[in-house]
Amino acid sequence: MEEIVIYSEEFHQSIEELVEILYAKEYFGFRVDCQFYADKIYDFIVMKPISKNSPLAYQKFGKKFIKYKANNNTSWYIFFDQKEHKFLINHIKNNHSQDFPDLL
Repeated sequence: MEEIVIYSEEFHQSIEELVEILYAKEYFGFRVDCQFYADKIYDFIVMKPISKNSPLAYQKFGKKFIKYKANNNTSWYIFFDQKEHKFLINHIKNNHSQDFPDLL
């Protein structure tokens, strides 16, 4: 059976904000490179890596999460809910967040 991935509006907005922040803070010299960085997050999600159950405090974002290591300094935690073959991607945080220790 085909798996379906649906992204919440909150998730899409977070990724759009990420692109703007990366460009504004000059992490990348070109906006297209910022967009490429964000696109790699979407690509990772579609690969459906092994997930873990979300800590209780984060279950408001999704019952499960996956970890995407973007580089040596940054890991992304992507929260989602799953029902049979449907995945709803709800929220994203990174290890620079003050909440990071709770996700270890």
